[in-house]
Amino acid sequence: MMRIVAIVGLALALAGCGTVAPLTPAEGAKAPDAPYGATATPSAEELLRREALAAPERSVELRRRSEERQDDPFDLPPE
Repeated sequence: MMRIVAIVGLALALAGCGTVAPLTPAEGAKAPDAPYGATATPSAEELLRREALAAPERSVELRRRSEERQDDPFDLPPE
């Protein structure tokens, strides 16, 4: 019983650790230097923005009816 109470307490403590303010560098520390070839240091929002290649759009066509599967030459039984 004590183990369950401890696990629930730990879960509640971890759930309360969410961010309440935007991230900033620690006191006395500075932000990272600008990337090689860049003229200015990007902001946090610019660093978090993903490019199209990092998160491509999905291109999934929904099936309208059942279709027979094509033969897969790599779907072999175990030896």
